[in-house]
Amino acid sequence: MQASSTAAAKPMLIRTYSAVSAALLLFGALLYAITSEAPVRLSSRAVIAPLQALVGLTAIVWLLMVLFRNGAVLRGLVSMRYYRDYVSGPPAEWVERPARVFDNLMQVPMLFYVVCVLMLVGDRVDNVQLTLAWLFVATRAAHAIIYIAVNHVPSRFASYAGGCITLGVLWARFAAHA
Repeated sequence: MQASSTAAAKPMLIRTYSAVSAALLLFGALLYAITSEAPVRLSSRAVIAPLQALVGLTAIVWLLMVLFRNGAVLRGLVSMRYYRDYVSGPPAEWVERPARVFDNLMQVPMLFYVVCVLMLVGDRVDNVQLTLAWLFVATRAAHAIIYIAVNHVPSRFASYAGGCITLGVLWARFAAHA
């Protein structure tokens, strides 16, 4: 019975990841359209707004992490012992989602912060870079919402991959104009 249910799930998985692939191809077309625009130099201070937005997103996720974890402890859904050793009596998966998102916001976005600071201090911001910066922030927000709210892995992957691709393009453009 296990083999037949696995076999039945395979076409659904293929359809799901085909849809994710199609979405990423469309996203690639969007990136191509954005990067095909003629660059117009902007004040380097323009990049501060997407930086602030990502810091704000990180703060919101941090607050959710604190609320989810402490709420679960106060409601008796998880023991404090778990937070001492991260082994004893783990909480329900949803309790730790904000913590995983917060951890993720401490990883790949660090490369975003670095390129934005380099653009800021080097006074090398244009409309294309700014649009890419905002697109990166939007993909990180989408990833956080998807992960915390529904944890739909294919959608989560698409938003994560879209953000990483956007960040790669942002860095490539920065490096090309160095």
